[in-house]
Amino acid sequence: MPNYTNDARVVWKMLNGLFVIYKPVNVPLLLSRKTICKNLCADLNNMKVRPPDPYVLIEGESNKQLTVSVRSSYADNILVVGPRYQESDIRINYANHLQQNSSGIIVCGLNNGTKLAYKLKQTNSTRSYRIKGILGQATDNCFITGRIVEKSNYKFLRRSHIDRICAAMQSSHQKKMFELCGVDIQSQAAYELAVKGLIRPVDNNVPMIYSIKCVNFIPPEFTLEIVCINEDEKYFTTLINELGMELRSTATCSQIQCFQYGLFNLNHALLSKHWNLQNIMKNLENSEKILEENPHLLNQYHPNLIQKEDVSLIESQERQYLLESREN
Repeated sequence: MPNYTNDARVVWKMLNGLFVIYKPVNVPLLLSRKTICKNLCADLNNMKVRPPDPYVLIEGESNKQLTVSVRSSYADNILVVGPRYQESDIRINYANHLQQNSSGIIVCGLNNGTKLAYKLKQTNSTRSYRIKGILGQATDNCFITGRIVEKSNYKFLRRSHIDRICAAMQSSHQKKMFELCGVDIQSQAAYELAVKGLIRPVDNNVPMIYSIKCVNFIPPEFTLEIVCINEDEKYFTTLINELGMELRSTATCSQIQCFQYGLFNLNHALLSKHWNLQNIMKNLENSEKILEENPHLLNQYHPNLIQKEDVSLIESQERQYLLESREN
């Protein structure tokens, strides 16, 4: 926010664009939106707002000279109509959604920036998650908050067992990519796509995993890093449950965190204590710079994951995996 102005009308015209927040766990999106709108309105109303419009009064007899006077208009008084800026004046849209049990970054569009958020959502950038699970128990809703319905032994499991199952899951998803992209796997078009790398599914409702790896294993807890598209909270909880069955045991999801969306990561996100006018204005400016330097974020026409935000984490995980293999 500029330091040289205290005029709320000037600041209001600048409240357009994308900003990134960090949604805490057990906080619905609607509550986050309401909190942001409330804080923005409070900060704007504490600034110099528009004065009430004057009331022009014409008095006198029609056959004589009339007198014109200007008075204060009670119809436009703040005590009558309410604060100048209200929550209903602010429009916020989301490029990605996180459900109540999930936490992580959310890219939001503010006022005219809602169009940018919609375009960013249509480009279908990859999302990166850290998923934590607990071995040895299963719940009725596949999440830690559910009622435990089954317990099993997990002491025989090693990290290599989880790595083997994750590699099999990643391989099966990559094999299925061509079935979901709408081309014949035996055709020349499929070959040309395969040469260029991983591809996006044609159906935005089908989850697709591009990378899945166990990054921490301290029994009974383990952590997975997943790069994917078209996911949701139910998909992750089911995935952890199936992983437990493949390990000849049981597993329950305990935490879901989104730490990257396209080029936006945790370093760009605002914590709930920073959801105010000044920090959001700075975040709008930073997001605008990212979009200017990377125009492909809003215009993705290629079916392959050829952009750097799509493959950076996948490549880093593969390099780390090779280094660990050499050490072993």
